[in-house]
Formats: sequence, C-alpha cells, structure tokens
Amino acid sequence: MIKDSTTAMFKKYINYLRDNPNSYWFKAKLYGWGWTPAKWQGWVVLLVWLAFFVYFTNKFNARPVIGVFSVLLLTAVLIGICYKKGEKPGWRWGLPKDEKGSDDLLK
Repeated sequence: MIKDSTTAMFKKYINYLRDNPNSYWFKAKLYGWGWTPAKWQGWVVLLVWLAFFVYFTNKFNARPVIGVFSVLLLTAVLIGICYKKGEKPGWRWGLPKDEKGSDDLLK
C-alpha cells in the first residue's frame, strides 16, 4: 500500500516536471521555496555550480573569508540563472490546483 502511493506520487511529480510548455530550465519546487532542474540545461548549470563549489571550498581552505565570499558569489549567480530561466518561485505545498480546486491536475 505504501509502495503504491509512493509510486503514484513519484509519477505525478515526473508528470509535473514534464508539463513544461515554456521550456523552463528550472521548475518551482512542489514543497517549499526554490527550484528543481527540469531540463538538461538546468542539470548542467547545477553540476557546474557544484564543481565550482567543490573547487572554491578546497582551494581557499586556508583562507576561509575568500572561500565564503566566492561561494556566496557563486550561489548568487546560480539564483540569478534560476530566476531568469526558471518558473516564478513561491511557497508551495504540493501539486498546483486546477480551476476546480483539485490537485489532480496532472493525472
């Protein structure tokens, strides 16, 4: 029973990500605030951010102020890309509602 409901929820989430008529690189998260990669370009941006994050944290290990500044700047660039290439963010708690108030929009 739990496995079936988990599978159904995962399928709804995949359908939510695939329903992307505006070709957003990042879709709004279903729970909370922020984005999740929805297209391969979004995944590339996230992996490049992660590579630079690891690089800067290792390179400036002896100088934490420079390392923290670099990571903050890198994260600001990531958020800027998400704003430009992603859906409008906002606090969400589940799948979007259709006009009738149902959350079964993407069945």
